[in-house]
Amino acid sequence: MSRAPVLFVSHGSPMFAMEPGRLGPQLAALGRRLEGVRAVLVVSPHWQTRGVRVMTTLRPETVHDFGGFPPALYRLGYPVAGAPEFATEAMRLLQAAGFEVAPDPTRGLDHGAWVPLRHLLPAGRLPVFQVSLPLDLDTAGALRLGRALAPLRAQGVLIVGSGSLTHNLDEFRRQVRDADYARAFADWVADAAARGDTEALVHYRSRAPFAGRAHPTEEHYLPLLVAAGAAEGDPPPQRLEGGMAYGTLCMDSYLWEDPPAAAALPRSSGASARHT
Repeated sequence: MSRAPVLFVSHGSPMFAMEPGRLGPQLAALGRRLEGVRAVLVVSPHWQTRGVRVMTTLRPETVHDFGGFPPALYRLGYPVAGAPEFATEAMRLLQAAGFEVAPDPTRGLDHGAWVPLRHLLPAGRLPVFQVSLPLDLDTAGALRLGRALAPLRAQGVLIVGSGSLTHNLDEFRRQVRDADYARAFADWVADAAARGDTEALVHYRSRAPFAGRAHPTEEHYLPLLVAAGAAEGDPPPQRLEGGMAYGTLCMDSYLWEDPPAAAALPRSSGASARHT
C-alpha cells in the first residue's frame, strides 16, 4: 500500500474558512480522493511551545485564536475526533530523533488546522491531531522534525504542514497591494521544489528574492520544511496554485505523493508554472 501523502497548505487569513478562493476547491477535490488515510497530523505556526508538544485530546475543540473578524466566522466549528494512538506513536518517533516531547491532553485545533481542513475534509471523517512547533526551531530543525514524523505515513497518517507561502502581516494590516515581490518569492520556491532542492529551501533567507519581506518572521515558512522533510524521497510535489489573497498573501500549496498515487492524479499545472 502506498504511504499517505504529505501536504503543505497556505492557510492565509482566517477568512479562508468562508472565502475558499482558488485553493479551497482544489483541497476539496484532493480530500474526495484520499484513500487509505486513517488520520491527519497538522503542524501549524499557531501552536508554538518550548520543546515539542503533541495533542492527545480525545475530542479537540475548535479554537478561534484570532480577533476582529465577522461574527459568522466565530460560529464556525470543526467537530472531529482526536487520534491519541497516533499521537503516542508520534511522540515515540520524535523522542527517538532527539526532540524533547510532552503530551497535551487538552489542546484544541487552532485555525491553522481547522480552517484548511474545512475545505479538505469538510465532514470531519478522519481523526486529527497536532504537533507543535518549538519556539527555537530553525529551518534545518523543521526539516529534521518532518523526517522524524515521516514513518507515520506508512501507517496511513496524512502529514500537513500548515503555514503561508508569504506572510507579511504588517503589509496585510496596511492593505499593501504589491503582489510582484510575493510572486517572485513564490516562483523561486516553486523552482526549488520542482528541482527537489531542499538545501535551497533551508537556506532561503540568503538565496530567495525578497525572503525577508515575504517572511519577516519564519514561523509561517517552517511548516513547508516540515512537509519537505516528511516527503523526503518522494517525486517533486504538485503545486496547487492558490493565487494571491489580500494583495500579498500567496495561497500556493504543495502536495507530495508516492509514485503510484501521483501517477493517477492529472496534474493541472507544473510545479514551476507561474501565477495568472
